[in-house]
Amino acid sequence: MITLLDYGAGNVRSVVNALEYIGEKVKIVNSPDDILSAEKLVFPGVGSFGNMIKILNEKNYVDPLRDYLNENKQFLGICLGLHALFEKSEESNEIYEGLGFIKGSVTKFNVDHSVPQIGWNGVNIKKKSGFFSNFRGQEKFYFVHSYHVNPIDDKDVLTTTNYGYEYTSSIEKGNVIATQFHPEKSGENGLKLLKNFVEQKESNIPEISTDKTRIAKRIIACLDVRSNDNGDLVVTKGDQYDVREEGDVRNLGKPVELAERYYKEGSDEITFLNITGFRDFPLEDMPMIDVLKKTSANVFVPLTIGGGIRDFTDKNGKKYTALEVASEYFRSGADKISIGSDAVLIVEEYLKTGIKTGKSSIEVISKVYGNQAVVISVDPKRVYVKEKNETAHVVIKTDQKGPSGEEYCWYQCTIKGGREGRELDAITFSKACEELGAGEILLNCIDKDGTNSGFDCELISAVRNVVTIPVIASSGAGSVEHFAEVFEKTDAEAALAAGIFHRREVPVEAVKDHLKDKVEIRTKS
Repeated sequence: MITLLDYGAGNVRSVVNALEYIGEKVKIVNSPDDILSAEKLVFPGVGSFGNMIKILNEKNYVDPLRDYLNENKQFLGICLGLHALFEKSEESNEIYEGLGFIKGSVTKFNVDHSVPQIGWNGVNIKKKSGFFSNFRGQEKFYFVHSYHVNPIDDKDVLTTTNYGYEYTSSIEKGNVIATQFHPEKSGENGLKLLKNFVEQKESNIPEISTDKTRIAKRIIACLDVRSNDNGDLVVTKGDQYDVREEGDVRNLGKPVELAERYYKEGSDEITFLNITGFRDFPLEDMPMIDVLKKTSANVFVPLTIGGGIRDFTDKNGKKYTALEVASEYFRSGADKISIGSDAVLIVEEYLKTGIKTGKSSIEVISKVYGNQAVVISVDPKRVYVKEKNETAHVVIKTDQKGPSGEEYCWYQCTIKGGREGRELDAITFSKACEELGAGEILLNCIDKDGTNSGFDCELISAVRNVVTIPVIASSGAGSVEHFAEVFEKTDAEAALAAGIFHRREVPVEAVKDHLKDKVEIRTKS
């Protein structure tokens, strides 16, 4: 029996699913006594350090946790579950004491790379441990964090990882193990780690690994989900955002089945875009909730969900906040949420005053769950101008001249599926989203959508140059060469595609095979 500490924030469903997948039974902590009576305790944490410690104190879990750890019983901490073991963190403005089981602190990355670190990276194994039994030291695991731990005593360090510099990515002190990366989101490698923890494997590592680790470029499969004319949920794909073909909604498969296929094919992440919003459903009955629950039971890579994450009132008159909607998605299996049109309206209001209200969905969700959990999806289109100073918007010089030979353009943000343009450019928008607390930008491009002509590298570079958070390239991929091109010409951390994967025109495996000698990637376990 595995006892799981769920303090009420983040995607614990995936941890439960992973443990059950390897044959374990899971009991959720409901009282302080459940902690003290546990034989094996797993503590996954997502969000902010201050919010986590505050909740642990409110539930009277802090002293039982300290007692459990000091008894040297089996413990596995994940992400914030690692941070909690330390004395303090600079993440919160308020002063919150950690559990103090490990001497040291938690600090923010100070690197030239994008922060948060989001993606698959390796580990340098520093000492022999049954936790890494049957590992070669070359495997990659999924990381998503802005802060890392700094233990005072090196003997507690189990692994390190390189991201601008070498930092501690897991610790082991007696029977207490904690990782910065997410085993439950690290595919077969992560499942193997969880099994090693449960079975208390003996170490059989042939040697300690010391190679410098490298973060991988991510390949993401995107599934646009909507109900067709018969009311069935289908994966569709638009052509210039038009999802109909000969009058019917284009049907490219069932969302859960396709997601499982992409997981097996080696997709590094899977994104669901709920393109109809299902506005008439009460939250607890939204079809995408069921899709997430079923997908997360067998898919152990990160899941992002977008669509309908806003304040709304259902058909029964019940009101929901964007945070409540996001929370339900997280607890149903999502690791990140994606905000689209609403983000444009939020930024427009923010730019009027330059003052953060703390009430927008971007700010509220990132405060509770961390900025790494908030992706902004924007749908810009090109507007050509003859002169750079012809508009107040951020203008770039382009190699793709306009219809009248224009050499300059700006990227207009749109809402409502690209149907309505706004007086806001994508570069200004992206920077504002970062300021409001977003952790990642998903850059679609209406001009490229469905063209199979390659990503808009000019747009991607223009945005990448003004933000310090990761950027995902989207729209226009039509060949394996397009993925190599976007990584060679821009600093995008990830590339996303939809239709070419659904129709098997360009399989995920083919993209990985083409990239393996060109950029750092994660190979399928």
